[in-house]
Amino acid sequence: MALSRMEEWEWHQVKKYFRKIINSFVLGLLWIFAMMTSGLYYKLGFVDARWRWHNTVFYGLLFLSLAGLLWFYYKTWKNFK
Repeated sequence: MALSRMEEWEWHQVKKYFRKIINSFVLGLLWIFAMMTSGLYYKLGFVDARWRWHNTVFYGLLFLSLAGLLWFYYKTWKNFK
């Protein structure tokens, strides 16, 4: 059964929308897993006796990558209608 042009356009829009959802979800999960692994497993997020250089690098990268993730979300969803 052939789809009309309108139905094809609607399916194209639905696929585009779901691709945005999946990309946003996967990138968010990837960011969370990377930050949790480096912060908890490798103990870069903990300050033991005093603040060390690796804590500064970890938290700097955490906030820079969070800003990048939020920028990606903004760019992805700003033209959502």
